[in-house]
Amino acid sequence: MSKPTTLLQGTLDVLSRKILDPEPRTGGTISQRLRQMSNETLQASHGSLYPALHKLEHEGWIRGEWKETHTGRPAKFYSLTRAGRRQLRLESANWTRLSAAVNGILESA
Repeated sequence: MSKPTTLLQGTLDVLSRKILDPEPRTGGTISQRLRQMSNETLQASHGSLYPALHKLEHEGWIRGEWKETHTGRPAKFYSLTRAGRRQLRLESANWTRLSAAVNGILESA
């Protein structure tokens, strides 16, 4: 299997919000889910993920809250806000439109 692909910042933002859509998660769990959901194709380094989460929190699209994990260790859990969910729907629609256009070009003779 080839090395996981590193994500561009804007893509990481939308994928992080999608991963947070069903439930709050820690940064480490977001990173794990990204790898799992992409069949080990995509990854986000801590140097990319945490600045992205900070930016999303600053924009009001996610919120972070310190809680204890199941092991009793404190960790910051991120959750999607109502505004973040709305923005996720908009960006998902844009991504679908853009990827269909790119695929159309790549598949043309």
